Amino acid sequence: MTTQPLEEAPTRIERRHAPRKKYRTNIEIEWGSAVLNGVVRDIGPRGLFVELNPPLWVGAAFRARLNLNPVLPLDCTVVRVEPGMGVGVVFDVPEDAGKSQMEKLLVSSPAV
Repeated sequence: MTTQPLEEAPTRIERRHAPRKKYRTNIEIEWGSAVLNGVVRDIGPRGLFVELNPPLWVGAAFRARLNLNPVLPLDCTVVRVEPGMGVGVVFDVPEDAGKSQMEKLLVSSPAV
């Protein structure tokens, strides 16, 4: 009888279209009539990770404000939940001025 090592299965499939950057800032989430406070852990051109406990569920949509100068509004949707950690979201920057602000933020932040 011969034994062969098991093939290692990939641990995660990378679905991001662009790498994330390290960035920590406070974020206010307008969800219904509630305002939730979280902390952004990392950010990319189309998504970010928010440390939030308890987390929202996959598919939850909300308006958020990044604590920048000036404040940057984002329209977000939860696409991933890490229990006890937070949520991965995709976002859209609804204002043209905010898009250039986001580009400057991404250029100045270090890679993860």
